[in-house]
Amino acid sequence: MYNSVLTRSDHAPKDAEELEFQLFRMQDNLKEIAKRWQVVGIDQTKEDNWVVVYAQNDGDSCKVMLNDCESAYRGTWDFSIHATYKDDKAIHIGDIKGPANKGYGSICMNYLKEFAKDQNIPYITGDIAKRDWDHVDRLVHFYEKHDFKVRINYDKQAGKIEWNEMY
Repeated sequence: MYNSVLTRSDHAPKDAEELEFQLFRMQDNLKEIAKRWQVVGIDQTKEDNWVVVYAQNDGDSCKVMLNDCESAYRGTWDFSIHATYKDDKAIHIGDIKGPANKGYGSICMNYLKEFAKDQNIPYITGDIAKRDWDHVDRLVHFYEKHDFKVRINYDKQAGKIEWNEMY
């Protein structure tokens, strides 16, 4: 895997020293994150940066959070999906927080979908609100990329999303 990161042809190769630094940072971040959260995975962004993915689940709500290993973990996430359980059939996304176009959302969404599958929860739902309207096209693209059904009412500036593993 290390060699594949260095030789990927779709963008410039990562410097071996930079990758080594990220791996050392990941070790430190993992230790700190594991003190407070459930670490659920380690992944790479589309720019080949290592990230630690962790979660909180209290039975009423869940969060899937991510920390990029380019910087030290200082007690806060770099990206997060906040969701609640509607019932035993759906997880409802309340908010997605963090920077766009870094691949963080895709990583966290994949973990949220796995989380739903592991708990036999067939649906993930959510709303697109008026406050999201300045980036609605980006949201539609993101959700469709992740196999969500997206319904948009352009007149009311509102929408609904729904994912089911069977789609």
